[in-house]
Amino acid sequence: MSSLSKPSPIPGALGSDAGRNGRAPTIDDVAALAGVGRATVSRALNDQAHVSDRMRDRVMRAVEALDYRVNPQARNLASRTSKTLTLINCNARDAPPNSYYFAAIELGALRAAAAAGFELTTYNLHIEDEDRDDRLVELFASGRSAGMVLSPPLSANLPLVRRLMAQGCPLVCISPSDEVRALLPSVGFDEAAAGYEIARHVVAAGHRRFGYMLGIEGHLAAEMRYGGFLRALAEVGIGEESVIALRGDFSFRSGVELAEELLARPERPTAIVCANDDMAVGAMFAAHRMHLTLPGDLSVVGFDDAPVAAYIWPPLTTIHQPIRRIASRAVERLIETLLRGHGTGTPGFDVIDHHLVLRESVASPRA
Repeated sequence: MSSLSKPSPIPGALGSDAGRNGRAPTIDDVAALAGVGRATVSRALNDQAHVSDRMRDRVMRAVEALDYRVNPQARNLASRTSKTLTLINCNARDAPPNSYYFAAIELGALRAAAAAGFELTTYNLHIEDEDRDDRLVELFASGRSAGMVLSPPLSANLPLVRRLMAQGCPLVCISPSDEVRALLPSVGFDEAAAGYEIARHVVAAGHRRFGYMLGIEGHLAAEMRYGGFLRALAEVGIGEESVIALRGDFSFRSGVELAEELLARPERPTAIVCANDDMAVGAMFAAHRMHLTLPGDLSVVGFDDAPVAAYIWPPLTTIHQPIRRIASRAVERLIETLLRGHGTGTPGFDVIDHHLVLRESVASPRA
């Protein structure tokens, strides 16, 4: 039957009898009569772009058949919700959060959202959660988020990105994979170039034995830095066998544990490069506890340029990652997508400049 004015009975649905038994029809009645979800009705009534014409027509015919009237207070609430952006963060369940990174990315995103009159919420997930992707799809389908900014490692999760795109979810990704970058607007910096610069610096100081602390499994941005590091070594004839790479979780604790393992080796590295500053500070703590002199016995390099990098002794050489600027630009691109009504937006990668901050934690190795 093509007309919604005489719909086939739907189990549990009130249909057009809703107004006859003394109560006003609800949004659930409209959803049941139209044969769609409640969130679809809400998006259609709020004239959001990611509802097809066919679906919108079904909803509006159900509204007419039931003589449904939108509650003004509910509409105002929906309007506010439609201006809520969501920043998605993800880390390992057992790892303490990378406090500086998450704080900086949230601050940059909040400032850009507030400047444009949008609200921002933060949604934290664990990389091990089996229902992680389902929860993000449901978050958008529920109407609680108008669009999302995905940070690493989720920004490299191509299946998740495709699922959200299929829902019409406006997305911007921070430091995504090449495959995701080709599909969506994204923001970041040249991760591989940063790793390359670190390697060139420690090699120029005379180091030939290295320890490298990787981040959590699946964190593509951190892996790209390691790739750039190895490329720079190869250019000067230093093979990968000169690097002992161990995987951490970006925490101070893992930096301590991995440094103890590296420094207990008979041929211990003369320089340790870390995927972030928290692990680098942990490595320095372990070295001090072993009564090693920094940087005489061991050089250490971090990544992020967290405030602690300038206060630890010796002050930490690190890459300044422009986290707040990256997050601000990501939110700006998301808002541009929403205002243009282009669904998932036009692909394009905005590059934010980084630089190597030279401090006192790197020196030539002792003979």
